[in-house]
Amino acid sequence: MEIFKSKSDLITFVDVLKSEERTLGFVPTMGALHEGHLSLLKEGLDENDVVVVSIFVNPTQFDNADDLSKYPRTLDVDLNLLSTIAKDRIIVFVPTVTDIYGEHVSATSFSYDGLEHEMEGRFRAGHFDGVGTIVKRLFEIIRPDSAYFGEKDFQQLMIVKKLVSKYDIPVKVVGCKIHRDSDGLAMSSRNARLKPKYREAAPFIYSTLKTAKEKFRTESAHAITEWVTKQFDAHDLLTLEYFIIADIETLKTVEIKSKQKLYRAFIAVYADDIRLIDNIALN
Repeated sequence: MEIFKSKSDLITFVDVLKSEERTLGFVPTMGALHEGHLSLLKEGLDENDVVVVSIFVNPTQFDNADDLSKYPRTLDVDLNLLSTIAKDRIIVFVPTVTDIYGEHVSATSFSYDGLEHEMEGRFRAGHFDGVGTIVKRLFEIIRPDSAYFGEKDFQQLMIVKKLVSKYDIPVKVVGCKIHRDSDGLAMSSRNARLKPKYREAAPFIYSTLKTAKEKFRTESAHAITEWVTKQFDAHDLLTLEYFIIADIETLKTVEIKSKQKLYRAFIAVYADDIRLIDNIALN
């Protein structure tokens, strides 16, 4: 397993791989790796000769400085975990903030044709500018054939697809299904920060989404949204930030359902001070 801390060294190494016509997959992460990340890596290994895994806590996609400082950083554990998968076919990129951004840490402003203004964009100012900035820079450094993103961050997945399309970046963006714990909670690096009683309560999020999916067969989006809101209003530990049923192409909140469109339900919930997101396909 090759580990690179310098983008110039990685670029040189990728040049060699490209000259050998080896296919290159890419899994971007912020570390604190879990089985969800590993599922992306395994899919990448199934489809490519080599996979690059980046571990970089990107400062420009955090709208909350406290959240950035508390984000779990477990590099040694992460490297040990990756070494158990496929040592000879994994490259790990662990850049510094300076190596990525230079002396001025700032995000580029992007337009994603309105996708950035929905859901997460309403609650996390500048978040998707930060996402676009780091993803574009990593694509330019690594030059992967395919890049793998989890559907748990479905809006981010759609944003990255839009970024690739608008900037003619020659990368195939692959969406991978949500990886869940046995109790249904979507795997996230933030889960490790949950206090026990909040971790015990958190699967309520997914169970609510599953019921919303059942209701979607016969009830309006407005009625389901009201029902979900009432469920969380009555919950002692979990606080709903938003629940939205949206068209998967535009991510705009649905007013009237159409049989010709596909929809997903999206949710963001606070468990104490930990923010958890999830979503589910409805039809």
